[in-house]
Amino acid sequence: MRTVNEISKVTGVSVRTLHHYDAIGLLKPTKVTNAGYRLYDDAALGRLQSILLFRELQFPLKDIKAILDSPTFDAEEALAQQIKLLELQYKHIGELISFAREIQIKGVKQMDFQVFDKNEMEQYKDEVKAKWGETGAYHEYTQKRDCDYGETANRLMSLFAEIGTLRDLSPFDAKVQEKIRVLQRFITENYYNCTNEILSGLGQMYVCDKRFKENIDKAGGEGTAEFVFEAIQKYCKID
Repeated sequence: MRTVNEISKVTGVSVRTLHHYDAIGLLKPTKVTNAGYRLYDDAALGRLQSILLFRELQFPLKDIKAILDSPTFDAEEALAQQIKLLELQYKHIGELISFAREIQIKGVKQMDFQVFDKNEMEQYKDEVKAKWGETGAYHEYTQKRDCDYGETANRLMSLFAEIGTLRDLSPFDAKVQEKIRVLQRFITENYYNCTNEILSGLGQMYVCDKRFKENIDKAGGEGTAEFVFEAIQKYCKID
């Protein structure tokens, strides 16, 4: 067993941070003495190691807690996923370094913003979260997914097609906003509880994820994904 101060010295994590992890239930001490001292065993250190790896990958603390507390959590599989994410991060940083060096040598002539694209990394992070059921929404989704999934997906695409027919209107138009309300209700009824926060995140995914953008534009016509995104921003009152 090690004290909180010993854990801090070994890991470089501040005592204050360890106390915070305890307070939010992310890393509870193995034992608390009668005098109030926190003690940690090797299992707690292993959990802290997983926490720190996820933090390096910029996972929010609430997501890390949900992942580690998942009844289906597999430490070995999670480590493999962390390695994959670190490799993607390493690749991304390498590309940025090469890009910066090219600017240093040749000067800025034509900016290429594609080098800043982290979509592949973010998409894999979303898959990792979903794997361990990061939120109640994911659990609802898996419960509602059944043999009619293909039909439900087609109905969703039909809804995007309907929204696409309104592209001559402003995304702020009442008719468009009503369709977004219908979209939100459809997602709630067929996938998971679609709060405004979740809907706003989906709107961003519709334009940032190549697969979603292509499918939505195919259903509703070129520019539908961007139109849906703008309408969702207004609906969720995102400036």
